[in-house]
Amino acid sequence: MEILKLKPVFKDYIWGGQRLKTDFAFESDYEKLAEGWMLSCHKDGMNTIENGEYKGETLDSVIEKLGKENIVGKRSLDFPYFPVLIKLIDAKDNLSIQVHPDNEYAKRVEGEFGKTEIWYVLDATDDAQLVYGFKDKISSDEFRKAIEENTLMDVLNSVKVKKGDLFFIEAGTVHAIGKGTLIAEIQQNSNSTYRVYDYGRLGADGKPRELHIDKAVDVSVTEPPKYEIKPFGDTVISDNADSTLLTKCDLFTVNHYDVKTSIKLTANDESFNHVLVVNGEGSINDTAFNKGDSFFVPAGYGEYTISGNCEVIITNI
Repeated sequence: MEILKLKPVFKDYIWGGQRLKTDFAFESDYEKLAEGWMLSCHKDGMNTIENGEYKGETLDSVIEKLGKENIVGKRSLDFPYFPVLIKLIDAKDNLSIQVHPDNEYAKRVEGEFGKTEIWYVLDATDDAQLVYGFKDKISSDEFRKAIEENTLMDVLNSVKVKKGDLFFIEAGTVHAIGKGTLIAEIQQNSNSTYRVYDYGRLGADGKPRELHIDKAVDVSVTEPPKYEIKPFGDTVISDNADSTLLTKCDLFTVNHYDVKTSIKLTANDESFNHVLVVNGEGSINDTAFNKGDSFFVPAGYGEYTISGNCEVIITNI
């Protein structure tokens, strides 16, 4: 089976900007382009295939047709549906303060899996900040009181960010992307989000956006984050490409490659590879690509080559 080029799904949330258009040359009629869903089999937005035999079909339908184990890989049998969702996010304004449930709570309450995710910062303005957990450990009652008394920002942990930072955000971690950040997000295939605080903003309908206080209090881990703000591995320098392990956990493994000439990678029977081009240009085998292109390498494909002067993020399970 051939490598599949994926067409992104776009979202026009109120906090979005223009960088997905200006930096990545994405075309959309949306005035604001907040997110590009680069690998998605989620009901809220599914990628279609742009090349080859399956052009015009959704990735989800091709997986169903050819078999999950054959395309997604043997590890996919541990998951009831496609396991990951990958996005590019442009935050011109602050996102809401939010939290995601874990698997147990989400399956019981929302009918889908929870959401653990990572953020890899592709770019950030000098004053960009993120919210990442709490400054100090507090009780759930103190958390609710801070929300009710509008003192939540006093107890949350705000972090200045820069290009190359890596945030591992377990389900239950209260968080928010701040304005001025451009991020690649790799997450569980879930869209369950509980909004805690939204700066009093109005949605597209002119009404305040819904908050989910009770659910947020139920699922939040009200303490400082336990992970450092950096990739899980050190950068390995070579003549062909510098490689960095961004994250390795039981949900996904993510690597960043700064390609100088070419590298050979392998998609074995255990897992697909997803290739996201976040900078530069080059080719995957004989197919040329540009910044913002997204490719699904089926499980069992074997060896493939990425050539050029580019940065790519490779995700598997």
